[in-house]
Amino acid sequence: MNRVILMGRLTRDPELRHTQSGTPVTSFTIAVDRAFSGKDGNEKQTDFIDIVSWKQTAEFVVKYFTKGQLIAVEGRLQIRDWTDKDGNKRRNAEVVTEQVHFTGDRGKSGNNGENRSDSLTGGSANGTFGNANGGYTSPVQGSGFSDIADDDGDLPF
Repeated sequence: MNRVILMGRLTRDPELRHTQSGTPVTSFTIAVDRAFSGKDGNEKQTDFIDIVSWKQTAEFVVKYFTKGQLIAVEGRLQIRDWTDKDGNKRRNAEVVTEQVHFTGDRGKSGNNGENRSDSLTGGSANGTFGNANGGYTSPVQGSGFSDIADDDGDLPF
């Protein structure tokens, strides 16, 4: 089984590129904190993990996420072997996303005030909202969802 779930902060704004055949793709890096027992007990280290998103997921990431924003990704680990310009063999590990999720408070980590009316907190690029076992689905692009006020006074909690 090859399944990876990570949550971290984007280290830079994602940029949309296209393959020669026109397929959208974006690559970005997330900083993921990891606790470990060091000299002082509970110290943290940060891992910087390369992420790749394709097609609609790539467009979703570029549209709704910016540097410093908390993001959750689900996908698979992929190892790529390649040769650099000096002829040296290189190996790179990256996560290829299947789903991307909003996390945290949108009011504080949003897209710098840009219109985000197509999004929902907890939404994902594949259009799934709710839990994986019984949630409902709705397409994200052109979904017609809009932001709601944080306090409408009618909620009991």
